[in-house]
Amino acid sequence: MKKLSPILASVALLSAFSSGQVVEEIIARVNNQIITRSELARSKDQLKEEIKRQDPNKVDQVFGEREKDILRDLIDQQLLLDKAKDLELSADTDLIKQLDQMRKDMKLDSLEALEKEAEKQGISWEDFRQQQKNQILTRKVIGEEVGAHLAMTKEEAEKFYEEHKAEMEQPEYIRLSEILVAPKTTTPSITPAPDPNTPAIAASQPIDDPVALAAAQAKANELLKQIRDGADFQEVAKKSSDGPSAADGGTLGMFKRGQLAKELEDKTFSMKAGDVSDVIRTKQGWVILKVDDHQMAGIPPLKDAMPKIQDALYYQKLQPALRAYLTKLREDAYIKIAAGYVDSGRSANQTEPIETAAVKEGDAKKLEKKRKKKLGIL
Repeated sequence: MKKLSPILASVALLSAFSSGQVVEEIIARVNNQIITRSELARSKDQLKEEIKRQDPNKVDQVFGEREKDILRDLIDQQLLLDKAKDLELSADTDLIKQLDQMRKDMKLDSLEALEKEAEKQGISWEDFRQQQKNQILTRKVIGEEVGAHLAMTKEEAEKFYEEHKAEMEQPEYIRLSEILVAPKTTTPSITPAPDPNTPAIAASQPIDDPVALAAAQAKANELLKQIRDGADFQEVAKKSSDGPSAADGGTLGMFKRGQLAKELEDKTFSMKAGDVSDVIRTKQGWVILKVDDHQMAGIPPLKDAMPKIQDALYYQKLQPALRAYLTKLREDAYIKIAAGYVDSGRSANQTEPIETAAVKEGDAKKLEKKRKKKLGIL
């Protein structure tokens, strides 16, 4: 169903800086929002940087293939953001979590440090937060409106498995979690403190205080007894582990053969998924290890490969389903593209809006607002 008020596009000019004339052009209107030429240029620059990080030798080639869809993608995003408003979706809580995760991944100690990193890349903190928020909202819309309606049959999964067996071959690996009990020694030490991001099983600084070691061993044995009696490993790790992984329930991640010390490799690679080790002495204290997963080398059986197959089929089906959904959104929206620009996602059934003086005036106000925001006036 068409929106009640026709929204129109125009090409508007603004005087921006006292030192000279800066021309800003509205290149597209999507419902009651505008896309400017500078936003298109910024998206092009971001795409080039992304390609450069992935493969510096193919920047020109890949950019040439994808440049034609940049305006389409900007329009897609605005359509999805409009839909998020219609669905009354919120991203505030998710934004806080996402920014904090980015901070952790970049090993920064505060959001202020993350803000400085964003500004180093030439983007204001407000714009950076808005970009992240927009990504969250568009993902939510796609998940609810498109992804939730995708179905995969058992036959499709089996067919995919047979066709991609060679790609699924993998080395043997395990996934580990730990509970570390570090000795609480009072003996002065001239050795540097261990890296807080280093797992206990990879620590390099020994602790030799016999009293502290004995106390730590006793505590580790008590924690192991609790686990053997039915306590949840993850919860015990969160409450009692001294390792940097405690907040994540002791999760250490995946290890292939050759990545652990020989003694630890021999112990853990002989265990099955779900097994918990005895208390083990490491250079950082006493550790209890749990094998969360143990995959043997070779091609995994269908049941083990099913999660990856489902993900692959989901994304295989998602792209055409998403494009069909965006085409429908285009047909229900008012979109106007300025002369000389092309929306590669355009539907033949789109409605061309009619210009009015009120819309032109509204466009000029929106451009002025964007200009002030860019200059930090707002």
